[in-house]
Amino acid sequence: MKMSKLAQLIDDDEQEQNQFATDVLAGLSSVEKHLSCKYFYDDTGSELFRDITQHEDYYLTRTEYAILDDASERLPGVLDEKEIDIVELGAGDGHKSQLIVDGFLRAGLAVNFYPIDISDKAMHMLGETIRDQPNLSVHGLIGDYFDGLRFVRERSARRQLVLFLGSNIGNFDRSQGQTFLRRLCSCLNTGDHVLIGFDLKKDITELIAAYTDSGNLTRDFNLNLLARINRELGGNFDLDGFQHYATYNPVLGAMESYLLATREQRVFISALQREFFFAAFEPIHTEYSFKFSPSDIEQLCDLSGFTPVENFADEKERFFSSLWRVA
Repeated sequence: MKMSKLAQLIDDDEQEQNQFATDVLAGLSSVEKHLSCKYFYDDTGSELFRDITQHEDYYLTRTEYAILDDASERLPGVLDEKEIDIVELGAGDGHKSQLIVDGFLRAGLAVNFYPIDISDKAMHMLGETIRDQPNLSVHGLIGDYFDGLRFVRERSARRQLVLFLGSNIGNFDRSQGQTFLRRLCSCLNTGDHVLIGFDLKKDITELIAAYTDSGNLTRDFNLNLLARINRELGGNFDLDGFQHYATYNPVLGAMESYLLATREQRVFISALQREFFFAAFEPIHTEYSFKFSPSDIEQLCDLSGFTPVENFADEKERFFSSLWRVA
């Protein structure tokens, strides 16, 4: 796999570190403490998340995998191109995107695959899964999604299929999701398509089990965020002093994840030259995972400037892979 950091991000390690420090300062200084879930995915976090997706309690990945396996046979006919650029936002290890890519290859199309991810580790894992072969050229891009989309568009006028899989759209609240998708639409040309994963609203016990897995992988995934602050910003979080807690908020229609301080404590972060006080059982909010109804998805599509094409679903309709076209 040909892999490069995006041109505008080649020298950005210091910039990224400064942004991380800025966001941690803002989050831990707030009345209701919070940390952004985008910082979950350092190398350790990427490996932990891969383990989560393979755990029996986490229904999302195997459900989506089965949907994509079926959709991969039908997508080439729907898009009807001889050569296509497939661009994936947040590529992970590539096992799901491989299904889509292989479907186009079996249909005799030439594919240029551009996975985009902020994690070097995730990109290297993907490189072990998807490799160049006849009719397939792989170009890994490490950096921001929209920088990546611009990078591809500057080099190709071909039709694009953009993949945003794994219910990543659920990490945005309703307003943020709409803003993100409008921005995505503005980066694409008329006739381009997006395939987006939506986890549907369902029995709450199934949701809770998925986000509090019996292997404690989700706990470790969340605690790694504090460990990352220790490693990269010189924090002295005692990970044994925090516990992971996840719950479903039926008003928001979202799973919520928190780290709770199990005792009163103070944490010093040298890069910030600041100390932060935690009361006993004070929460740090780490993630939303919004769930959707079919009508939510239809409305979001309309408000974002796309036209719905088809919802690919499992038999129990627990998950949708929604194909939209730029109007």
